[in-house]
Amino acid sequence: MEMFCNQCQEALQGEGCTIAGVCGKSASTSNLQNLYTSMISDLARLLEFKSEINLDTKIYDHFITEALFSTITNVNFEDEYFLQMIHKTRMYRDEVIGLLNANKVDIDLSHFINLPEEDREINTLAQKVATYKHNNPDIQSLRELLLYGLKGMAAYHFHAMHLGYESEEIYRFQVKGMAALKNDNLSGDELTALVLETGKYGVEVMALLDKANTETYGNPEITSVKTGVKNNPGILVSGHDLKDLEQLLVQTEGTGVDVYTHSEMLPAHYYPKFKKFEHFVGNYGNAWWQQDQEFADFNGPVLMTTNCLVPPRKEYKDRVFTTGPVGFPGLKHIEADASGNKDYTALIELAKTCEPPVQIEDGEIVGGFAHNAVLSLADKVIDAVKSGAVKKFIVMAGCDGRMNSRDYYTEFAKGLNKESIILTAGCAKYRYNKLPLGDIGGIPRVLDAGQCNDSYSLAVIALKLKEVFELEDINDLPISYNIAWYEQKAVIVLLALLHLGVKNIHLGPTLPAFLSPNVANILVETFGIGGIGEVEEDIAMMSA
Repeated sequence: MEMFCNQCQEALQGEGCTIAGVCGKSASTSNLQNLYTSMISDLARLLEFKSEINLDTKIYDHFITEALFSTITNVNFEDEYFLQMIHKTRMYRDEVIGLLNANKVDIDLSHFINLPEEDREINTLAQKVATYKHNNPDIQSLRELLLYGLKGMAAYHFHAMHLGYESEEIYRFQVKGMAALKNDNLSGDELTALVLETGKYGVEVMALLDKANTETYGNPEITSVKTGVKNNPGILVSGHDLKDLEQLLVQTEGTGVDVYTHSEMLPAHYYPKFKKFEHFVGNYGNAWWQQDQEFADFNGPVLMTTNCLVPPRKEYKDRVFTTGPVGFPGLKHIEADASGNKDYTALIELAKTCEPPVQIEDGEIVGGFAHNAVLSLADKVIDAVKSGAVKKFIVMAGCDGRMNSRDYYTEFAKGLNKESIILTAGCAKYRYNKLPLGDIGGIPRVLDAGQCNDSYSLAVIALKLKEVFELEDINDLPISYNIAWYEQKAVIVLLALLHLGVKNIHLGPTLPAFLSPNVANILVETFGIGGIGEVEEDIAMMSA
């Protein structure tokens, strides 16, 4: 075994990747990521002494947030990046140790990683680090569930932070959670409580990001987005980061270069502030995993702002640029200056030399049904429910992926009765958002709230409906949950829903590999978590 990674849904054989990641990361990258997160836990244990020495931890909090984000599936594939960050973690760790010693704070360093100086030796050490390993499989499983929830939480906080919004409470819980991963004195019950508390902060971080996005760019509006192309050269933006897109749109004005979104960037078209850019012309392609063909067809430069990056093919690799925590060997990286500004001149000049995109489809996608837009339709929705025109809402949020088993979600959407409305967010929608499913009294049968980052909207809508119908329990609503997951942001969304009291969530196409049988049983018995089965049977069950 050269590596072990089980953090995404496509973990090999439903257990874990051991030679190379299905995502494309190498064993050495995987091992360095494990070493990195383990050292981040060491740093977090020190930062728990923040109040004793009146330490300003902002620089460390920012660092840990980006560190966790960089280890999410399909973000960064560069060994050199992680080696540099490991050295930086040691520098920060030693810095805080010095402050604690100067203030005569008694600290236990016996379990800290003794990091060698040479990169070659660090690589050797990384092969031996079994991150948060425990001889009790249930403790191990709870640690992994906590870690992956924290990674998802950090991703959302990173985006909010990028727009100038951050939360001291979330930072403190992030430190608490990361420190707990190396605390061998915690019982299974205590770790379970921490996992569920992660869901509480999951709700808070999603609310914070929602506030950051809407206060910066306006409340999303119901919008029809074109999927065809124009005759100008273009730049394609993928990932999730709205600020990166905004800076690119400003810099491309008047250049004759059009800008298109890809995958999870589609919902940018729903925000009022982006509508003023006439050269922001549409969405190109589908979910992240189809980018190898779609990036080749696009002809122009591609900007990857966050996950999900697929290892690029040689034929278009020289046109792919990364920024933020994203990295891949051989790709050009756009760094921010001290003020947070990024210079996209290289992309713009390259775009001018490229042919216009190849048209791969020609139509429109309707979206923008975030909580503010849906609540503006509240009377119409309530009347439709009371009249029986709408009998069921099905939440089909989450991620898409490569496996053929995900065709299930397309067939599920097709098979739903005509009185059902799909509430969605995330790239899972590409399995059904272009189907001719029609509407119910003018209400589209697919209501797209936006990115996976916008899953908060679905919770707000459910809570508002609970209030309107004067129900005691959110589970009394005519809503079923059939959620597809892929990576760690889906984990924090799941934990957030559990914190809100949502039960009987169906998760697919497979349950997480990192759940031990006992931990899985806890989720089943306490929250009614289940998998998926045959389409017709699941439709009958969830439509009841």
